[in-house]
Amino acid sequence: MPRHIAIIMDGNGRWAKQRSLPRVEGHRQGAKTAEKIAQCCADFGIQTLILYSFSMENWKRPKAEVNALMDLYTQYLIEIRPKLMKGNVRLIHLGRLAGLPQSVKTELIKTIEKTSGNTGMTLGLALNYSGRAEIVDAAREIAQEYKKGQLRYGDIDEQCISRHLYTAGLSEPDLLIRTANEMRVSNFLLWQISYSEFYVTKTLWPDFKKASLEKAIRAYAKRNRRFGRISV
Repeated sequence: MPRHIAIIMDGNGRWAKQRSLPRVEGHRQGAKTAEKIAQCCADFGIQTLILYSFSMENWKRPKAEVNALMDLYTQYLIEIRPKLMKGNVRLIHLGRLAGLPQSVKTELIKTIEKTSGNTGMTLGLALNYSGRAEIVDAAREIAQEYKKGQLRYGDIDEQCISRHLYTAGLSEPDLLIRTANEMRVSNFLLWQISYSEFYVTKTLWPDFKKASLEKAIRAYAKRNRRFGRISV
């Protein structure tokens, strides 16, 4: 079993278009799928699940769609809170808070604080996220600590950089799942997925179910993870 799964949730808009529905309905259904898959991962004993929800590049989408998404995030963060507490799940945020609407920031911070003591699965929500921006933010923090004398030049290594990323303290993803048959990482966890196993499915995210997750995990279980070594 993978300890850490990361998912690029793709295909909400296409799911809605196939049904002649507004794109926001695809996102609404996608939010329900995210909740179900998170519960499945918790039931399977997965330690960490990170969901790529909204990238910094997604602000380029039509304003009406973005506004509807932000309203959906606000509602989702309120509704999921008691379920996270019941499941002993800890929520963390990956991304920049700056730029998010105040309503989203307020509910996001409330949910993070409310679940901070939970000891079960860690659920990471990549919201207003960019892999390149994450590395830039880490570099800025390291530069500030070096300037203050808190770090020496020789202290700056891979472990140092990892400690300054949004995922500090978490293991790196064992399995990266992307739905909707897209063959790219889309600026997601660029540092952390160096040795992740990739699994791409044609299934659109709103149609991704427990059986879909099980199929991905079975495919992962057949992989030979060598990390640059030669198998004996």
